[in-house]
Amino acid sequence: MNSFPSAVLEDGHRELVDAFESFVRRELVPLAAELPETADQPPAELRTYVRKRSAALGFYAGDYPEELGGSGMPFTAVVLLHHAAGRSGCPLAPYALAGSDGPSPLLRHGTPEQIERYLVPLVRGEAARCLALTEPQAGSDAFRLTTTAVRDGDDWVIDGRKTFVSNADRADLALVVTATDLGDGAGPTAGATAFAIPMDRPGLRIGQRYEGMSGEPLFELTLDGVRVPTSAVVGGAEGIGAATALAMDSLSRGRLVVAAMCNGVAEYALRLGVEYAREREAFGARIGSYQHVQEHLVSTRAEVEASKLLTLACARLVDEGTEAPENAALAKLTASETAVRAVDRSLQVHGATGWVRGHPLEFLYRHVRMMTIIEGTSEVQKVIVARAMGLG
Repeated sequence: MNSFPSAVLEDGHRELVDAFESFVRRELVPLAAELPETADQPPAELRTYVRKRSAALGFYAGDYPEELGGSGMPFTAVVLLHHAAGRSGCPLAPYALAGSDGPSPLLRHGTPEQIERYLVPLVRGEAARCLALTEPQAGSDAFRLTTTAVRDGDDWVIDGRKTFVSNADRADLALVVTATDLGDGAGPTAGATAFAIPMDRPGLRIGQRYEGMSGEPLFELTLDGVRVPTSAVVGGAEGIGAATALAMDSLSRGRLVVAAMCNGVAEYALRLGVEYAREREAFGARIGSYQHVQEHLVSTRAEVEASKLLTLACARLVDEGTEAPENAALAKLTASETAVRAVDRSLQVHGATGWVRGHPLEFLYRHVRMMTIIEGTSEVQKVIVARAMGLG
């Protein structure tokens, strides 16, 4: 079964994807084989090793400039790498590429000092970060902020609580988004501001731990009188009150990365389904010869190919300078919902075999459901697209 429609890849990208897949097969698959079958998440030290090793090979944060430790590759190539990681079936492959633990809007919005102090170690895989945006009473309404940063002379004092923070337990840096109070008695009126805060800052603590369906933990962060200098404002003075635009800029690329990973997962699930349907026999014939099984797999093939093309088209628009939020929203909506259906259908083809703990589809069934929630729920993506269509 073809991995790609041949017309949508350039030779340079194909060579890059081949090199990444070779790295996964040569180095990561043997490491993954040593993990217990029931382990949903690799140990933290192994994830750190994979991140650093991939960065040394130029894959981890490939679209970042070479002077920062990246490879200067186009965003389209990054999307193709995430797709390859998803379809590899190797549980370590996603950690070889920068996600929510890696580089951030600091490249486009950070000050030179922030880029040197924080971004360089992130790009090189030497450090990890987390994004503290969501609050307990807000959910998808992410910018309904009660966490406040109050200006106090040359410093800011931050108080509040964040929830569902990925990577908080292993992050060196937190990007914290707050309502902004200029300290003039008017209250939080200056919009949202993002701060780059080292995780060892006094007053910043990890609170409740939540165990997700797929084993990935999420955390609460509490900020109790966290005092930071003005230099912690992402973007410097121009970043005060500008976090909404900064976050949307970052979310668009993040959503395309999620879309690419979902496409890869869907393709992997489809491959598992096709292989099983070719081999499994029932009632005197291979089950792939039955029309209802074919319906599951052919429908998935059509949806996956369409989703892949949409995601690649949006990634190419980014490289050409067009980063419309509705493009990323449409791609993420399509890919995440497609992945859920692909895994569900493939599990149905496998029957009880795919349901058993330790089978790849059993894990994917739990894992992929989160993809319709992270980086904005499917409903949020629909709102973004509908507004772009003039409907809201």
